Amino acid sequence: MARPLRFRHAPGRWTEDRVVGQVYRDLDRNLGATRRRPWFRPPDRYAGERFEMDNGDVALFLWNDTEAYWMGNTETPEALWRTDKYGFDDVPEAVSRWATRELTAQLHEESPWLEPYPHLSWFFLPVFLSKDGREATRAFFHDHAAGFPDATRDEALEFYESFLRTRVLDDWREVMAGKLGTSEHLDLTRMTAAMGEFNVGHLLVEAGYGIEPEIEVTTGHAIDYRAEGGDGESVLVEVTRPTPTRKRRAGTPVAAVRDTAETKSEGQLEAHGGGVVLFVDCSSFPDDEWQSVFAEKPEVHHRPAVVFRLRPSGRVEGYTRGSVPLDVGV
Repeated sequence: MARPLRFRHAPGRWTEDRVVGQVYRDLDRNLGATRRRPWFRPPDRYAGERFEMDNGDVALFLWNDTEAYWMGNTETPEALWRTDKYGFDDVPEAVSRWATRELTAQLHEESPWLEPYPHLSWFFLPVFLSKDGREATRAFFHDHAAGFPDATRDEALEFYESFLRTRVLDDWREVMAGKLGTSEHLDLTRMTAAMGEFNVGHLLVEAGYGIEPEIEVTTGHAIDYRAEGGDGESVLVEVTRPTPTRKRRAGTPVAAVRDTAETKSEGQLEAHGGGVVLFVDCSSFPDDEWQSVFAEKPEVHHRPAVVFRLRPSGRVEGYTRGSVPLDVGV
């Protein structure tokens, strides 16, 4: 499975002859390629190239007398195979800004329904235009409301746009966006589970906590969040998201919640040895399934725990088990 979009950096002197001979001809021979002028002016001191392949792939190339930067959702030319890879934040700002403008314009031309949601477009750009996952990731938002049942596409997009616009996850954009995956296959279970982390992030931020994702712990695992309150106290948070009964073998919604939470608590959380709040995100459940869970309020094999269901309107219902050192309004 290909990774989210990243830059390749090629030190050395580049000329137009070298670009044509080692980049364009390689692409054209393998895929059929057309050289285009960039849609936006390249950064100062760089020449810019845009390569469009017959299969719909695209690549960007900046070059000058000392270095070149490549970014593409296509085959990498052989001349660039051994070059180092960098994220959007790890290259010069002017290079990153130019590539982002080029790719965002392409994304909105191909998927105009994303244009009203600029921060969401930016945040997920590395997967929305990835080599293998560009169709599956966009379909997840367009056709499946990002995992919210009985919600419209625009309701889901507006909800995540509003949360991402807080910029609290900007510093972790690459790893958080990459959780959607870059596979050609539309894996609703995995993608919906990934959005559960964004849902919990929203709850914590709305409750006034500062958040930091991907906290490495001594067991070798990464806990989903550290939440820090105004008093400076921090709490580790792990997220799990059961799938609705109709999509799994568990016979009832309550069993689905218990089974999913048990898998998490007997694996990663058991290895950690305590001190983590488990959030069980039931936002995938339609009304009737959630109401059966909320009425019974089952144990979830771990304490402290928060079991909740979030709607794109921001409305949240839920209950807690054990002494939860966080106040998130459920």
